[in-house]
Amino acid sequence: MDKRGHGRHTGEMEASLATGPRSPATAKAGPPSGPEAAAPAALPAPELSVVVPAFNERENLVPLFAELRQALAAVGLSYEIVAVDDGSRDGTAEWLVREGRRDPSVVPVLLAANRGQSAALAAGLRRARGAVIVTLDADLQNDPADLPRLLAALEGADVVSGVRQERQDDWRRRLSSRIANAVRRRVLGDTITDIGCSFKAYRREALDGVPLFVGAHRFLPALCLFRGARVTEVPLAHRPRRHGVSKYGVANRLGRGLYDLIGVRWLRSRMLDYREKPPAERD
Repeated sequence: MDKRGHGRHTGEMEASLATGPRSPATAKAGPPSGPEAAAPAALPAPELSVVVPAFNERENLVPLFAELRQALAAVGLSYEIVAVDDGSRDGTAEWLVREGRRDPSVVPVLLAANRGQSAALAAGLRRARGAVIVTLDADLQNDPADLPRLLAALEGADVVSGVRQERQDDWRRRLSSRIANAVRRRVLGDTITDIGCSFKAYRREALDGVPLFVGAHRFLPALCLFRGARVTEVPLAHRPRRHGVSKYGVANRLGRGLYDLIGVRWLRSRMLDYREKPPAERD
């Protein structure tokens, strides 16, 4: 889903939030407040948040949301769909805003400019309120019907990473992905088979405190693993792209991934690793 191009750290990016309360500094003036003016009740946190970054994916949004809602209904959990527009120019942002007004479970997040997949994902994770967080690209190449399989695997894990089966990409993309995964596993020592698969599930606590940076979307399950999270994998369906064009090629998939690998290797060597004793072990 990336640009793609280099973005900036989450703390530096500018994002306009299409729904939800605004800060007093940015909110437009409204009716006078007083004792009789009740504050709007905050919605309870859902059990599940689905974070969907999107860049120029307008044609995919209607079928994506239809399939995603069907999968969410089958799961039976309360949910929100945090849809992040990464500076699209094809009407993606406008569609998400309309959908958010129509359906309160849709939370549009609009970035002020195209900052890349890592920034869009970070913005979505920041807004997600669920105890379980699922990430999914908007290109429809992953099948939302696999959501129950992801969540079932999370019962015994902290992170579930999908592995695309019978990939519907050309040989160049498959080859570059295979090389990048093999090199990353060799350099970092992680066990993730297909880190490029965007369809993943996380317990909220597995993501708490994970450092986010340009390129982090490529390494998120590995970063959780390095911090002691239980990571498992499940095979998932993969489909050809229906609409739009891929934002990745061999250069930005392989070349930039290897460049980021240097930084992640350093980061792993400097990561803190500690846990507090549970109350039962304190005596």
